[in-house]
Amino acid sequence: MKKNIAIIGGGYSSEYEVSLRSAETVFASMDREKYNLYRVILEKNAWTALLPDGKTAPVDKSNFSFQQDGAVITIDFAYITVHGAPGEDGRLQGYFDLLHIPYSSCGVLASALTFNKYVCNRFLRSQGILVSDSIRLRRGDAVETDGIIARLGLPVFVKPNDSGSSFGVSKVKEAGRMQEAIETALGEGNEVIIERFIPGVEVTCGCYKVRGQVVVFPLTEVLPANDFFDYSAKYKGESQEITPARLSAELSDRIRQETATIYDLVGAKGIIRVDYIVPADEKPVLLEVNTTPGMTATSFIPQQILAAGLEIKDVMTDIIENR
Repeated sequence: MKKNIAIIGGGYSSEYEVSLRSAETVFASMDREKYNLYRVILEKNAWTALLPDGKTAPVDKSNFSFQQDGAVITIDFAYITVHGAPGEDGRLQGYFDLLHIPYSSCGVLASALTFNKYVCNRFLRSQGILVSDSIRLRRGDAVETDGIIARLGLPVFVKPNDSGSSFGVSKVKEAGRMQEAIETALGEGNEVIIERFIPGVEVTCGCYKVRGQVVVFPLTEVLPANDFFDYSAKYKGESQEITPARLSAELSDRIRQETATIYDLVGAKGIIRVDYIVPADEKPVLLEVNTTPGMTATSFIPQQILAAGLEIKDVMTDIIENR
């Protein structure tokens, strides 16, 4: 008997549309010979299942079921592609834990930890991982621009600390732009992280583990056409992405091994993606850990899966069958 799989997209953040595109890619990639596939869209006011006949049905949140032709459809596995809240911060994971429905991504603790960039990086620094120096501000905190610059220098990156990584990011090159950048970041969340700028080559690495076996994908090198890798560079083709990255085999292997180590340190499940900057001394510096990475047709993970000589369908099946 086929398992019923829900591919869940949408969510409550600015990454709603990107999440739907990720869900479409996953939906198109899964094995229809093995699974009955249903897309589910999360919005604040409604959770909706898209049925195979083109109709929709409301999701019963008490058990994550819905009706199709008068029959109640229950879900055997949830594949989460929600970027931002509530699919990347641990809340959706906690919901599925209460319902005893297995899911594709990290659990509550790992999701909550990695969603808060400042806390995650501080934790990983305590475990020997190199991270960029940073300052966290909460909504309502006084902004002491001179103190920030004295500690971190210029330029700095100003990002939402408690939301996804595509919106609200600014590269601040002069003191007069700091307040504006902080307000932009606070438009996406309640905390801001301000990071020291480190010049170097930006790379990203995907990884997942099943049956005790680690699968680490080839690195992708990111060359944004803009000043940094912002939303337009990520999702509108305004960047050059090279997979495998143009690094030495020894350096690439070190970064891939560090990615596998980080996977274990945060207690990850499913596919994660870890972003780094590689400065001139070739000592990779962690930027952030993504536990619900983009899965659109142009996203890094699909590129890396293909570069590894794997089929996306097989990777999806691996995760579903060995959660």
